[in-house]
Amino acid sequence: MKQQVKISKIKGNPNNPRIIKNDKFKKLVKSIQEFPEMLKLRPIVVDEDMIVLGGNMRLKASKEAGLKEVWIEVAEGLTEEQKKEFVVKDNVNFGEWDWAMLGNEWNTIKITEWGLDVWENQDDRNELNAEAEWTGMPEFNNDDLSPKRQVIISFKTDEDVQLFANLINQELTAKTKSIWFPKVNDLVQKDKQYSDES
Repeated sequence: MKQQVKISKIKGNPNNPRIIKNDKFKKLVKSIQEFPEMLKLRPIVVDEDMIVLGGNMRLKASKEAGLKEVWIEVAEGLTEEQKKEFVVKDNVNFGEWDWAMLGNEWNTIKITEWGLDVWENQDDRNELNAEAEWTGMPEFNNDDLSPKRQVIISFKTDEDVQLFANLINQELTAKTKSIWFPKVNDLVQKDKQYSDES
């Protein structure tokens, strides 16, 4: 029967041969912190004495994550031999991963964060970087330009200044210190100045 109990009531199984170390354990802790509801869907399996048969590492990670209660499923009526068998069989992976589906349908960066060792798909990394690059950036509205606003572009060489002037159809003279774009009357030029001065 599935139930929620205080984590202090559950005893880790000292005879569990399956362990998770270092980075993988940290990923498991993080996974539980980010998605604790999963423990209800996949509870820790214990015997009548509250000793873990399945989920020893989830129990340890739940403690590390600071949980006070966890979901358990009590396996009743098992013999000692069946309990030992359960401990091993619960940790055996019989299936294989469909690597093509994982690569095409899932974000490999997230899968790695969830604890599965996979290659990193560069498209997934680029997508995450693009999202992060624009996070927190202010919105820009062209109608919001004021006389106090200007964009200054510095050029390394006079040739670069000339190339830019040609690009925007501006004529440069010996007296020119700035390029105005787009060309507007003198009264509103200050908010659209491009300068070649450092």
